[in-house]
Amino acid sequence: MNKFNKSYILGISLVSAMGGLLFGYDWVVIGGAKPFYERFFDIAQSANLQAWAMSCALIGCVIGAVISGVVSDRFGRKWPLLVSAFLFTIASLGTGMAVSYAMFVVFRIIGGVGIGLASALSPMYIAEVAPSSMRGRFVSLNQMTIVIGILAAQVINLLIAQKVPVGATDAFISASWNGQIGWRWMFFACAVPAGVFLILTFLLPESPRWLMKAGKAAKAFPTLKKIGGEAYAREEMANIQATLDNVSEKVDFKSILNPKFRTVLIIGIVLAVFQQWCGINTVFNYAEEIFTAAGYGVSDTLFNIVITGSVNLIFTLVAMFTVDKWGRKKLMLFGSVGLATTYILLGSAFYFQLKGIAVLSLVVIAIGIYAMSLAPITWVILSEIFPNRIRGAAMALATFSLWIACFILTYTFPLLNKGLGAAGTFWVYAGICVIGFLFVMKKLPETKGKSLEEIEKELVKE
Repeated sequence: MNKFNKSYILGISLVSAMGGLLFGYDWVVIGGAKPFYERFFDIAQSANLQAWAMSCALIGCVIGAVISGVVSDRFGRKWPLLVSAFLFTIASLGTGMAVSYAMFVVFRIIGGVGIGLASALSPMYIAEVAPSSMRGRFVSLNQMTIVIGILAAQVINLLIAQKVPVGATDAFISASWNGQIGWRWMFFACAVPAGVFLILTFLLPESPRWLMKAGKAAKAFPTLKKIGGEAYAREEMANIQATLDNVSEKVDFKSILNPKFRTVLIIGIVLAVFQQWCGINTVFNYAEEIFTAAGYGVSDTLFNIVITGSVNLIFTLVAMFTVDKWGRKKLMLFGSVGLATTYILLGSAFYFQLKGIAVLSLVVIAIGIYAMSLAPITWVILSEIFPNRIRGAAMALATFSLWIACFILTYTFPLLNKGLGAAGTFWVYAGICVIGFLFVMKKLPETKGKSLEEIEKELVKE
């Protein structure tokens, strides 16, 4: 039995997962800044401009996801991660310095490209360096750092923002310190971890599986040896080579159109879309609207957001301890049915005009369920199921689908909320969760404890 160098695996996984931390921070910081930059740019009365400000970063996410496949197959996993760190740094500084709505949007899109790259590459890199027996736990580190980034953004927003009087007018908020300066510091704060990530990424070894695919086996051996010893390294290299032997052509996006990959691609794309359309991200992006409908003011909403972020972190830690014990499929089924039930209750609370703690409690329960199931487990599954030869391109396609789904979710929430009300909107999300439950039950195999090469043989029929 191999003795693994867990401290080394943890170290390189944490550095890679810093992409997740920045992803989480950049993704959520805008929710706390929203009441203030909207007044500064005078867009508080325009639903379309509000929706574009919130969702424009997703265009960058889509771009980053698409190019992640090309650059990761050509240049490896390490250097594109470094580029994402650079983009996060530029975006946080540029967004904070924005003097116009157009400039704000441009830098949000640049940050989105960083998110798109990191969201595809961080879990893929960790899955390729972690031994199969502990892969779920280590890939879940990426989700944990996303959640830490989310909570950090929420806490920093709360600490930076000065208290807003109940009933404050748009003009009052726009002229206040929050409206002129405070929201800028919310974005500036991201530059610190982005700079650290940029420096530490230089220390990462390249993925051994990518090195093998690129014909650089001699460079792959030292990293694998450091992970699990010489016997482990030789065994892993043989397993990896076996999945590459019958592939002589250069891997590109055309390769994933091969019918033998159809099943695994459908599973990956549907799960990626489902993770977004289950609806929970609306709580992070539109907390102001959701909690206002429940009777809370701006300052109370910022505090409630920190509560949701804390629950998010706690239950992500639960996922890390259960993913390699309970398995991926059980957790996905639990999350689907748990969210469907909670959304039905949450919609009913809005329908019967319940206020305050009733709505907050149901939102917290929904986030807890999501944090220990669909949020981390989807990324674990996506990092596992794609074959070695097309992993970069397939992960890019799945991540592209995820961000398109996220854009649609983010852009349509204000429209659904206006047309159906909060109750009808959450009932729609409940229906989507039921459909997701049925798909997972029928189509998703269990991948717990299997090597990436074993999973490939199960899902891809030659």
